[in-house]
Amino acid sequence: MPPTSNQAERDLRPSKVQQNVSGRLTSEKRTKDRYTIRGYVSPAAKHGLNAITVLRDALTGHPWMPALPAPT
Repeated sequence: MPPTSNQAERDLRPSKVQQNVSGRLTSEKRTKDRYTIRGYVSPAAKHGLNAITVLRDALTGHPWMPALPAPT
């Protein structure tokens, strides 16, 4: 995967490399599920939240949402 400055793409690069090397993620559905989870946990972690706590809260019906930006 070519280098990029896009943070979202950089977050997924290790998973894509692992998929290509190991062939571990062969099911398209499983891959989509994995990237959905990763796409949810990554921003939460960037906001200083614990990934396991965020996942647990989402599974118990209390999903995390980032704060809306302040109006300008």
